[in-house]
Amino acid sequence: MTNSKIILLVEDNPDDADLTLRALKKNNIMNEVIVVNDGVKALDYLFGTGDYAGRDMNVLPEVVLLDLKLPKINGLEVLQRLRTDGRTQLLPVVVLTSSNEERDLVDSYRFGANSYVQKPVEFNQFTEAIRQLGMYWLLLNKSPK
Repeated sequence: MTNSKIILLVEDNPDDADLTLRALKKNNIMNEVIVVNDGVKALDYLFGTGDYAGRDMNVLPEVVLLDLKLPKINGLEVLQRLRTDGRTQLLPVVVLTSSNEERDLVDSYRFGANSYVQKPVEFNQFTEAIRQLGMYWLLLNKSPK
C-alpha cells in the first residue's frame, strides 16, 4: 500500500505513537507518517506555522489520526480549529483515543470528526484496527481536494 498519501498522527504518548507506527508497518501501510506530540504542533503542521513555517501547504494529509488528551491544546480544540478554517474544514479526521467517555464521543462528532475509534488495549486488536483504518481512509475513501 505504498503511495504519497501522508498520515498525520497526533499522539502525545510515545508508546502509543510507536505502537501505531508498528501496526501500520505490519499491515504494509508504507505511507509517510508525520508524528506530532501536542495540539500546537498539529496546528503548526496543518497551517504551516511555527516549526513547519514554509512547508508546502498544497500537501495536506490524507487523514489525521487525532488523540484527544493532548498537552497545550487538546484534540477537541484542534478539531474545532480545523473545521472553522476553509483550508482544513474537509480534511478527514479520525479520533483515535483511549477515552471511553460518552462526552468525548459526542463532542468529537459535534465538532466534526469523521470517525471515532477507541484504541484497543491488546496489540493484535490494535493492529487490526489500524489495518482497517488504513484500508478505508487511504484506499476506499474519496476525499475532496
